[in-house]
Formats: sequence, C-alpha cells, structure tokens
Amino acid sequence: MKNSNSSNNNNSSNSNHSQSDHKQPRDDDSSTTIDSRFNQTLKNVQGLLKGRSIPGKVLLTRRSDPSDELNMPSPDYRRSQSAKDTRTSEQANKLPEKVVQNTSKEDNAPNAGKLKSTTSNIENTSNEVQSSSIGARATDSARVMKFTKELSGTTVRLEKLRELAWSGVPPYMRPTTWRLLLGYAPPNSDRREGILRRKRLEYLDCLSQFYDIPDTERSDDEINMLRQIAVDCPRTVPDVSFFQQEQVQKSLERVLYTWAIRHPASGYVQGINDLVTPFLVVFLSEHLQGSIDTWLISTLSLQKISEIEADCYWCLSKLLDGMQDHYTFAQPGIQRLVFKLKEIVRRIDEPVSRHMEEQGLEFLQFAFRWFNCLLIREIPFHLVTRLWDTYLAEGDALPDFLVYIYASFLLTWSDELQKLDFQEMVMFLQHLPTQNWSHQELEMVLSRAYMWHSMFNNSPSHLAT
Repeated sequence: MKNSNSSNNNNSSNSNHSQSDHKQPRDDDSSTTIDSRFNQTLKNVQGLLKGRSIPGKVLLTRRSDPSDELNMPSPDYRRSQSAKDTRTSEQANKLPEKVVQNTSKEDNAPNAGKLKSTTSNIENTSNEVQSSSIGARATDSARVMKFTKELSGTTVRLEKLRELAWSGVPPYMRPTTWRLLLGYAPPNSDRREGILRRKRLEYLDCLSQFYDIPDTERSDDEINMLRQIAVDCPRTVPDVSFFQQEQVQKSLERVLYTWAIRHPASGYVQGINDLVTPFLVVFLSEHLQGSIDTWLISTLSLQKISEIEADCYWCLSKLLDGMQDHYTFAQPGIQRLVFKLKEIVRRIDEPVSRHMEEQGLEFLQFAFRWFNCLLIREIPFHLVTRLWDTYLAEGDALPDFLVYIYASFLLTWSDELQKLDFQEMVMFLQHLPTQNWSHQELEMVLSRAYMWHSMFNNSPSHLAT
C-alpha cells in the first residue's frame, strides 16, 4: 500500500535542487520551478512505465509484480465490442530507451519520501521486468505465496494484506480478500465462519421484513423507490449479457432495495446499482467457472444465491459507510471531490485545464458520473475488479485517492482534449475510447495517481490558488 513506501525511499532525491525547492511557492519564479520539477518527474515516470504491464508502485520499490491478473485463471468479464473508437494508448507499444532517475523533491513532511526512488531501485526493477519468463513466473509464485501466507494465518494482518492487494489480488483469492479488506469478515479465522453465517441470516431477516411484503404495507415513497430500482436493474452493465438474466436482476433488486430501506438518509440513488456488480461477480466466481458470458445463476441453489446476495449487501454497506455524503441530498461529497479534481488537474496540467475553462466545460458535466459510479461505466468491465482491488486496499482513504485516479484517467487524453471544442469534448468524455484497454493502460492510470498523490496530498499548499 502507499504508506509502506515511505521508509524505503527517504534518501533518494537528486541533489541538484537547493533546499529552497522544498518551501511553499511564494511567487511566479518558485511556482515555475515547481512546475518544471513536476513536469520532469512526470516525464521520467512515464518513461519508466511505457510498455510495462506492472503497477507504478512496483517501480517505486524493489518488487516486480506483473499486473496482468498475476497470470491466474480468472472469469472473463469482457463487455461486448462495439463499433466505437477502439484506440489504445500508444504508450503500451513502446519501451523506454533508458532508465532516468527520478528527480522530484517534496516538502519536508514526515511522509514526503513516499515518491522518492533511488536509481539502483529502478535499475533493479528494470532488470527484473526484462528477465526471462521463468523469472516472471517465479515472481508470480512468490506473490501468490505471500497472499497465501497472509490469508492462511490465524489472524490476518490487514495492513499487510492491503499492501499486497493494492497492486492486484489473484482472482481466486479475491472473494476472501475483499471480505477482509472491507471489514465484513473478521481477521481472526476462528470467528470468521460464525460471523458470516450470522450476517447472512440477518440479511434474510431483512428481506422478509422489508422486501417480501405486499405493496399495501409499503409507504408511497418506498413503492416509488422499488419501482425505480426495478427500472434501473435491467440497465445495469447492459453490454455484459450475464446481467440481462432475470434472476440476476432480481438479486440486484433485492440487495439495492434492502440497502436503501436500511439507509434512509440517502435511500436509493441511481448509480448505486452499478456498485453492486463487482461484488456480485467476485462472490459468484467462487461457484461459477469460465467466462462470465457462460454463467447461469439459475444453476445455483436458492441458499447459495441468498448467501451471495448477503455478501454483496454487507460489502456494499461497508463500502458506502465511508462515503455516505456522496449519496445524500444534493450529493455534497461528490461535489466536493469534483471541485478538488478540478484543482488538481489545474495544478498538474495547466494547458488542458485552461482550454476546458475557455470552452466553458464544467467538471461536473462529466466527472460527476465518474464519482457516482466509481468509473464502472467508463472502462471495460473485465478491468473493474482489478481497479477495485486498489479501491478496497485504500480503505478509509479511498474518497481522497479517487481524485488522483480520476485526474490520471482524464489526463490520459490531455493532447486530444486540447484539440476539441466544447461540444466535441462533451461527446468525447461521454464515450471515452477505452473499449480495448488492457491491464496495462489501467496500471498506467494507477501509477500516475500514486505518484501525484505522493506529491500533492502532503503538500496542500501546492493546490492553493
């Protein structure tokens, strides 16, 4: 996880900058210096990441963890292909000609060393990445062994598990890992089975109390909410055929309605339906094999379906407990994060920020959906669970880190956006060319987000107007 990198990188900054570089910018010259350092850092990290399918965190430590789902068997969650623009990042086809030392420096904050990396660390990683496939398989095995060791202990060390999960979880370990990261399952293995059994029974009680009742026992608001959920469920991930199964939609409906009734401060808000889908496919993957397109939920017993629904319900509840104001009236939490996103983009890429402002494009016009649905509608569905490994590893810090992920996501198309007028930008951002994205592009987004979070999160003055 991000915090674990601090102690490893404290003495790695280049000595070409004076101590004055660490201070808060006071005038245009110092601001320009910081801009220059930042741009150089970004260039260096992008150079290191070109063509690599490994998480950015790996480049900042001595580990080499291949990102392509750890070469483990995994359900195929791919969406149906469309005729839209299928352009992929040019960066994925290029390898860096040389390794450039990271030259960034940060303020003298206690945790400011997270981003720093020595030349020897980067060279070691580069050598590992370019080693034989045998070495890569050995690295995979070593990484899986680390997960196995953590998950098989009497008491799981959650901080260690978060650190491992940030860079991706082996698919068959994902259900257990997610339950632990969200606090749904306890770290103590002796108590785990009993608590899960009790929680699943509690969910059944909620269904009988709130869902399995006639409309005559519901208020008008509850009837309207249930109708809205029933309308939204068939629209959920419409390009993945699995979600068009009637029984799948009924499971979504039960989970969403029960959650909404038990969380009256927000009730049901459109977009929450998307947030159930990663949990549903992950917990179903314990019982259904092969491609998601071949899954039939009807092959499972009603008891098994009920247990899966319960796990989805409790994990959704745990996830949203940390961002409840995202879904209360007027959704102030999302509006706050959209404002912060605008400020960070302005600080990182002033030209594209200025162009968007000159064209009159407001961040709320496109980024609101990103925060509301946690990017599920913007990337291929088979990448969502990998993205959510990082989400859940962030824990309580997730809302703030989302801002950096979405800044990195947006600035993937910085050059293209600066060539578009208002209407063209709106259309482009509503239909982003991510259909052919692989884990490589996603890891690039997460790598930049990690770097920018390391640079700016402990230096809020850098974001001051």
